[in-house]
Amino acid sequence: MFYVSTPIYYVNDAPHLGHAYTTVAGDVLTRWHRQRGEQVWYLTGTDEHGQKIMRTAEANGVTPQEWSDKLVEEAWKPLWQHLEIANDDFIRTTEKRHTERVQEFVQDLYDKGEIYKGGYEGPYCVGCEEFKTPGDLLEGDLCPIHKRPVEWLREDNYFFKLSEYGERLLEFYEANPDFIQPASARNEVLQFVRTGLQDLSISRSTFDWGIPIPWDDKHVIYVWVDALLNYATAVGYGSDPERFERIWPADVHLVGKDILRFHAVIWPAMLMANGLPLPGKVFANGWLMVGGEKMSKSNLTGISPRQLTEHFGVDAYRYYFLRAIPFGQDGSFSWEDFSARYTSELANDFGNLASRVAAMIGKYFDGELPASAEREEAVAGALAATVAKADRAIGDELDFAGGLGAIFDFVKLVNGYLSEQEPWKVAKDTSEEGRARLATILYTAAESLRAVAVLLNPVMPGTAEKLWASLGAEEHLGALAEQRVAEAGQWGRLPAGARVVKGEILFPRLES
Repeated sequence: MFYVSTPIYYVNDAPHLGHAYTTVAGDVLTRWHRQRGEQVWYLTGTDEHGQKIMRTAEANGVTPQEWSDKLVEEAWKPLWQHLEIANDDFIRTTEKRHTERVQEFVQDLYDKGEIYKGGYEGPYCVGCEEFKTPGDLLEGDLCPIHKRPVEWLREDNYFFKLSEYGERLLEFYEANPDFIQPASARNEVLQFVRTGLQDLSISRSTFDWGIPIPWDDKHVIYVWVDALLNYATAVGYGSDPERFERIWPADVHLVGKDILRFHAVIWPAMLMANGLPLPGKVFANGWLMVGGEKMSKSNLTGISPRQLTEHFGVDAYRYYFLRAIPFGQDGSFSWEDFSARYTSELANDFGNLASRVAAMIGKYFDGELPASAEREEAVAGALAATVAKADRAIGDELDFAGGLGAIFDFVKLVNGYLSEQEPWKVAKDTSEEGRARLATILYTAAESLRAVAVLLNPVMPGTAEKLWASLGAEEHLGALAEQRVAEAGQWGRLPAGARVVKGEILFPRLES
């Protein structure tokens, strides 16, 4: 089972591009592994406890539960459906299947002597729901992420003995060098742990919107302890041992770099303390930037995904961010860059290729894919290399930009092949040899598009399905969803006689 999770997102507001960026990446990754023939589990959801949610709800004159229900059902779930996110589960931290298991997990830690009662005094950022150290803050006691003053917190709390896990964590990182990625994220965590860990406050006692501590109901469990456990509770921890054994541990936790330490330090330490297997990988993607600033509602750079999908379409949206920004690095978004890539890569290179090939098969062979008299080894070899490179990049390395770059290099190669072979000129030769050569050229182009449809299906499922239908592939090869990545590189799978039709334009001209 290949198990991938996104962070669970705070429901203090509607989702923006940053949330969708991570969720689309996870969707593409899991779809890719499905097309490898693997069983997959893809989890996303919402984080609904904590002081930030409570204050947001109060400001809107409703209870925290009412606020959470409204945002989840009217904003989060509809957007994921709109973006064609094929998640297997959507967990909410207010669900009973989660809250009861969190209490059991924390109780187990308490019974093992991993938790003790103490006091905390220091800076706290409600926006991050995170205890800060003075060294974390900007001048004026500002949170470096939210650029707002932190609050000074003084309360009695329960603490997890995180400080005792520094050496074990460092040993684990050394034994599992790919656990934290990319390399910059790994280096950050190593430096943080080597400076020495402090015990972690795992409860709050100054408000009540959270899961009660089972042995002391005057305290609620710290929202980050609550939130991290969703990855386990969603797959049966404490309620379905057989299912938990089958799915856990997660293969990949996708996270934003601002929550890296929670996932790469606190989470594995909690699992170690309770004797549970650790996840395979924590991959921290970068921030989406607009005008040099991290995209967010607070600095007025938050952009709704629907603003872009209404203009460019859902599939172009799914493609653009993974193609334009190397996953794991910060990247800048601009309408101009999106428009340029849409026109150049999607409309001209890819869409126009599909349209031209279908039109020529229709014109010269009455829409029936001709048999190829010979195999174009240069194109077939390039396809095999493309599939291997894309499979390694997307499926193993989470290098979406590299994998898509390889696929679109192949698209350009096929365009170049047609320009060089000039089938419109070859068609004027009505001899047997001329017809055979024309058949080879157009079969080569159509077979290349068959492979491209398979490779792009995880990224642009709607577009890939249209191309699959245009090639008449389903009747002979089955549904597109049943195609395997490895089969994409096997030359000659699309049989002669397939009915090729010129369907709708894959990427229409953009309205100004």
